[in-house]
Amino acid sequence: MLPNRDSALQTSAIRKMTTVSETITKKPLAQRLNHLSAQSVWTEFTPLANQYSAINLGQGFPDFPADKFIIDAASNAVLNHLNQYTRSMGHVRLVNALAAHFSDQFGRHIDPLKEVVVLMGATEALYATIQAIVNPGDEVILIEPFYDSYPVDIVLAGGTPKYVPLRYEGGENSSDFTLNFQELEAAITSKTKAIMINTPQNIPGKVYSRQELEKIAEIVKRHDLLLISDEVYEPMVYDQSTHVKPASLPDMFERTITIGSAGKSFSVTGWKTGWVIAPPHLSEAIWIVHQNVAFTANTPSQEAIAVGFERIKKEDPDYFKNLSKDFQKKRDLLCDRLRSAGLNPIVPQGSYFVLADISRVDEKHYFDEKSGVARDYQFARWLVKEIGVAAIPPSAFYSRDNAHLVENFVRFCFCKKEETIRSAGERLQKLKEYLK
Repeated sequence: MLPNRDSALQTSAIRKMTTVSETITKKPLAQRLNHLSAQSVWTEFTPLANQYSAINLGQGFPDFPADKFIIDAASNAVLNHLNQYTRSMGHVRLVNALAAHFSDQFGRHIDPLKEVVVLMGATEALYATIQAIVNPGDEVILIEPFYDSYPVDIVLAGGTPKYVPLRYEGGENSSDFTLNFQELEAAITSKTKAIMINTPQNIPGKVYSRQELEKIAEIVKRHDLLLISDEVYEPMVYDQSTHVKPASLPDMFERTITIGSAGKSFSVTGWKTGWVIAPPHLSEAIWIVHQNVAFTANTPSQEAIAVGFERIKKEDPDYFKNLSKDFQKKRDLLCDRLRSAGLNPIVPQGSYFVLADISRVDEKHYFDEKSGVARDYQFARWLVKEIGVAAIPPSAFYSRDNAHLVENFVRFCFCKKEETIRSAGERLQKLKEYLK
């Protein structure tokens, strides 16, 4: 079963698609679309923010320019006529740069030509990975909350997502969201193919500790499973937290697929360039899917990202450390503004999102129990219209059965200019009029 969505919007979207198809042909659309919808938090809340001139702290894209060196590298690539197809498995200069950058973190030499695949963003990397390993009837365990394409990719491959939520019993830090390993083990069946994790986790910003990852690794090995490790936020780790690659743990490289993103690493989300690092037998399978879906990724952006990693290695080894410091300042600024407005934040250890507790806001101003719409969705819509700030309802990243676990939260992003965060903070002060 896919995550909870606004059922009216989903039904409407499917009806519209069916109606259009009937005017052209009597042949129905693929049945797999019955469980999908054109509507999502992204198609709803960004247009809603634009409609009400709200400050958009919802969708996670930077509103500041990328560093000049990476822009210059892309411009030079185009001007130097690197505008045709490049190597399907990944631009040679980029896979070499990625292998050089990440080998130490994996604790082994990464073969750039056999163990790295470059794709059209981490989203395609996720899709190609699932298509490469999941057969109809296979199950993949997802840790909630998850990136919303995870279950969709599994269903499109004919598989079944199984859900294990992080448990939260109170606290002010993302580390207070914990994984119950008995629940994780109980979700495993004879049909389970893989476990998928996200560290640092989009929300709540949890950075899995080495001890937690060792427990996950032990379960994966004991049950002969694969591990898909989505690590797109690895450059954004704060305070005393440390990012550990699961594939670096003993006997885990051969069964781990690690996914990364240039969009997050260099604040160029529109370039849609991501990568997979995995042992050859898995990398080749993922590449075969990629070759038959997109064939290759964008050549100029791959060249530019390669230049970026080369520059970091030779001239600026503290680049990502300084990036984390910059984002931590933005995190602290947003958390301060949320607290002063009456929304208690869950301080993230990583990523660039903050969960904020909305329970102090009197629900009589925004919540209609009879509507059947989730509380966090109703609050997020009200926040845009009445306060002028856009956030995202986190239940979009949960299964229907577990969506209630975050009904009293919304998600804000801080990958924005400080002036944007300050302006949003000023608007959020109006919430004080609505507190209990």
